[in-house]
Amino acid sequence: MVVYKTPHLNFLQDFMVRYSDQTEFLQAVHEIATSLTPLFDCKAKGEFYQRAFLTLVEPERTIKFKVTWMDDHGKMQINRGWRVEFCSALGPYKGGLRFHPTVNESVLKFLGFEQIFKNALTGLPMGGGKGGSDFDPKGKSDAEVTRFCQSFMTELYRYIGPSTDVPAGDIGVGGREIGALYGQYKRITNKHGDAVLTGKSALFGGSPLRPEATGYGLVYIAEVAIKNQMRTNFHGKRCAISGSGNVAQYTAEKLLELAAKVITMSDSNGMLVFDEGMTKGDLKVIFKAKQEDRARLWSIESKVSGRYIPNVSPWTFPKVQFDFAFPCATQNEIHADAAKLLIKQGILGVFEGANMPTALEAQVLLRNEPSIIYLPGKAANAGGVAVSGFEMSQNAEHLTWDIKSIDIKLKKVMTNIYEQMREHKGDKGSLEEGANRAAFVKVATAMLELGW
Repeated sequence: MVVYKTPHLNFLQDFMVRYSDQTEFLQAVHEIATSLTPLFDCKAKGEFYQRAFLTLVEPERTIKFKVTWMDDHGKMQINRGWRVEFCSALGPYKGGLRFHPTVNESVLKFLGFEQIFKNALTGLPMGGGKGGSDFDPKGKSDAEVTRFCQSFMTELYRYIGPSTDVPAGDIGVGGREIGALYGQYKRITNKHGDAVLTGKSALFGGSPLRPEATGYGLVYIAEVAIKNQMRTNFHGKRCAISGSGNVAQYTAEKLLELAAKVITMSDSNGMLVFDEGMTKGDLKVIFKAKQEDRARLWSIESKVSGRYIPNVSPWTFPKVQFDFAFPCATQNEIHADAAKLLIKQGILGVFEGANMPTALEAQVLLRNEPSIIYLPGKAANAGGVAVSGFEMSQNAEHLTWDIKSIDIKLKKVMTNIYEQMREHKGDKGSLEEGANRAAFVKVATAMLELGW
């Protein structure tokens, strides 16, 4: 393990051994710990920061349960469910639910740990958590998904609440799943109007702009960064997006609004390439395919102006040229070789829409290129959880804010996150290091004032 050979992080030795089988979680811990070494080495407060970090890396509570549900053939199926309630120093646990066959405790601990820092950066009173199941919604009927969600919530409901833990959506958990989960919560508890889930439909307490928030926020903070550091904007710039889910779709929508050229979108089977830039008509086709038909991108090639290339991603295909990268698919999608290719092709910026989409080795390569702007996911994709926080406020007030005021608030949050990163990175640090340090100091101070 790399951290064993890092003198500044020797205090984490026992922790790393204890969780040596949880590779995704340890990657997240190592990445953040490395960026905090100036705090750990501080003569005045270094010991405090080390103890605070050791406290922070242990979840306050990890809940694991089985989820049994009936498929359409009358057969009982069994999946595993989790909720990692990581840190409530700044507010109730807040973080999404992920339904995907790759979900396990390590993945959810990595996501929950990152969520602590992301939520702290928003300035809103939210702690960090994450949950989900190894259930795969793909290929399931609506009735099967509903029955699974109802069974999942039947177990989860006793651990959540507006002042305790407020889940939301993530990969595999969209509006359909949130609706089924909230409906079951309402049946069990006889309560309606609680901010117990965010990302709800506008018909029963959802916030305007919530579906768009992560993608829009990603573009807003990227826009601030390139204006500040490059004195330019997105007009005419070639932008590659990976993924084709919620974040990718609304990232593309906002980029098109700013006159950028969206060159790619992808899924796990391959990617669509728009050599001259995606049109708004193309995006409408993708919206329908993903939000209504739940179709793969290869199936819509004849309906869009782009061409489909199987078994590749935007980061591994050298024949596509672009200025900015927006990885919006999944963790570790940009590996070291992909980062080398991006650098070779003269990439100007990497803005993370997914959670930890850049592997550790790739992060090092990007950080060593001062001409490249690299914004980590915990900062760049915080727009979603920020508007979730706004949804909690609207539910508490029993009011719905107008979309314009929410958009203004979202832009303000993303601009403030960028300013925090700049302020805390120091003279030689990166924006990524600035994000980690700003968030950690805030959480550690709160933990101290709360008596740990």
